[in-house]
Amino acid sequence: MDFTQAIEILRSGGTILYPTDTIWGIGCDATNPEAIKKIFDIKKREQNKSLIILVESEKRLQDLVDVPEMAWQIIDLSEKPVTIVYENPKNLPKELLAEDGSVGIRIVKNDYCKKLISKLNKPLVSTSANLSGQKSPMKFSDISDEIKNAVDYIVEDDQDKVSEFSGSSVIKVWNNNQIKILRE
Repeated sequence: MDFTQAIEILRSGGTILYPTDTIWGIGCDATNPEAIKKIFDIKKREQNKSLIILVESEKRLQDLVDVPEMAWQIIDLSEKPVTIVYENPKNLPKELLAEDGSVGIRIVKNDYCKKLISKLNKPLVSTSANLSGQKSPMKFSDISDEIKNAVDYIVEDDQDKVSEFSGSSVIKVWNNNQIKILRE
């Protein structure tokens, strides 16, 4: 696994196409507003549709949000990848947030993602590698040439793997531990 080029691209505000713990994603440095705007352009996605971010550790998660007890329980009990939507994130650009100011974050279990995020030392945007409204790609060969040509770098690892999950569960957890399942 060579991360050098992917990290250089991410640090310079570029976008990458990469394998996640669910499907292939388009990613960028989640703290860079210009890079985030590029992803909206690549996907032809409306700016009011928020993006999720990936982190590699509980510590990084806690640097970004106050984690309610209920969120820890969901993370610990979930058998499939789970994205939790949190209130009042800290140190993230407004371009990343939903209209209500919340943000979706997933702690990844996939080794490639964990190492990539750790080496970048910042959270990573992750959105499905498709044009907005189109079917999510279950394997690299499902990704359109339009997307492949639009990103700055394509990761070579896992291009032959078929995703076990078509996406993560998405659960909103309020600071008062109230929850709402947004996607199973």
